[in-house]
Amino acid sequence: MATFNINNINKRLDNLLAWLAKAQPDVVSLQELKAEQEAFPVNALRTLGYEAVWQGERSWNGVAILARHHVPVLTCTSLPGNPEDHQARYIEAAVQGVLITSIYLPNGNPQPGPKFNYKLAWFERLIAHAAELMASGAPVVLAGDYNVVPTPQDIYPTRSLDNNALIQRESRQAFARLLAQGWTDAMRKLHPDGPLWTFWDYKFERWPKDKGMRLDHFLLSPNLSVRLLDGGIDRWARGQENASDHAPTWITLDL
Repeated sequence: MATFNINNINKRLDNLLAWLAKAQPDVVSLQELKAEQEAFPVNALRTLGYEAVWQGERSWNGVAILARHHVPVLTCTSLPGNPEDHQARYIEAAVQGVLITSIYLPNGNPQPGPKFNYKLAWFERLIAHAAELMASGAPVVLAGDYNVVPTPQDIYPTRSLDNNALIQRESRQAFARLLAQGWTDAMRKLHPDGPLWTFWDYKFERWPKDKGMRLDHFLLSPNLSVRLLDGGIDRWARGQENASDHAPTWITLDL
């Protein structure tokens, strides 16, 4: 399965279809659709054998779960805990007996301020919901763009981003508290050392200079952690014309 912040699904539909055709993942969590509910390209995805559930939002956010030759069973279209929050940042579905999320955690910039406060409040709701999922005993993959760089090794050496919400102590502590529930950071388990960039900013030649960071994560419940076989990042997709600023990140589970 894969997680991919597509950064505007209709603008980058050709990129998405080319990657799906080459990588052929069984399940994909997509973020930042930037499309209204009715504008989701469901028919184009079906040409490659993918069914989908999605939560769109005009101009911003948006999350989806795709499954190859299966129809995802929708279980949740928003993160519990605040009925006033209508931003499309969370969706959850079952595919072949595994509960899968697509998470688009708030960026939080600029910080300090209301956007950072929203990020931390949203994180608290995620921690609470994840605890319930863990307690259920179901096989769960918490996949998505967390907009958190978990540790200093997850970002290229720089001081230019010291005030960025992605690397603040509060953001990292929230991620650590989530892991402490018993989740496994799949990519770090597979690759304990070295950089695993999944995002390269469009600005300042960050892609050609390989100045990236790791924002896209899979957290696995214990019953899936033992089934983790492999994982990687499809960096080639980031190098294509009209590419998203994220690369697809993927893992293989033996079910």
